[in-house]
Amino acid sequence: MLQSILEQKRALSVYAADHNLPATVTANQWTLMERTAEVLAPFEELTRDVSKETATAADVIPAITALRRVLSREQTTDQGVRTMKSTLLEAVETCFAEVEKVPVYSIATLVDPRYKDRYFTKSDNLSLAKESLIQEMMKIEESRAANKEPEAAEPVSKAPRQEARSSLGSALDEILEECQSGAQSVSKTSADVQMQIYLSEQTIPRKNNPLDFWKTHATQFPSLAAIVTKSLCAPCTSVDSERLFSVMSNILDEKRNQFSPEKLEMLIFLKKTKKNKTKNIHFILKP
Repeated sequence: MLQSILEQKRALSVYAADHNLPATVTANQWTLMERTAEVLAPFEELTRDVSKETATAADVIPAITALRRVLSREQTTDQGVRTMKSTLLEAVETCFAEVEKVPVYSIATLVDPRYKDRYFTKSDNLSLAKESLIQEMMKIEESRAANKEPEAAEPVSKAPRQEARSSLGSALDEILEECQSGAQSVSKTSADVQMQIYLSEQTIPRKNNPLDFWKTHATQFPSLAAIVTKSLCAPCTSVDSERLFSVMSNILDEKRNQFSPEKLEMLIFLKKTKKNKTKNIHFILKP
């Protein structure tokens, strides 16, 4: 709303001057609106990021950590909005105080090659997340040992990080640069070895798909790859699932209501997964 008003600043000012309006927006108020929109911009960016189809539970902890940094950073343009920034930061701290302790988010963050262990703000929470991850890996290894599944290994390929332009993206990159992995402790189990080697490697660019990384490194980190199939498939919001209702309403309506449940499900699947969505519809609708 504020951005829309600011875009029409010149038009509104000219209209107010031509029509002698009794109340107009002062220069100080325009400045205050600009600063308010600047403070709220990271929230909009975060909301859009976590609402994407590709967003997973791994995006929650890094996004909150970056948001905290943006709000806690003092700038020369904070005059007039300093109290609002502190109030927003306090609200974020209150709402997400325990997010790093939730295994759904912490484990997903660790196994995401874009984030790994770089975005945990407290060492205790990071240690707890690593313990939970190792426990999950040991369960998988015990199950594989019972089934006598072989494990192979291959070298890790490194990729440079991408620089972000937005304020929230810049904060994410800053945290990566500051939180490089330190000296690793002596490992005792296969799960420890896999986790320490994986975490010691450089993160991949945030624009990359983490699942592509695991397609090529699943044999090197088999236990971690097994956890990825459970952790990185969990969305961080219900936005995308709610979009399915809109997709269904566009396919099934009053004038087109004779689809069987199976055909309707196939069409929705194509709509959500196929880039060329109309290409394969005739295969589904064949008699």
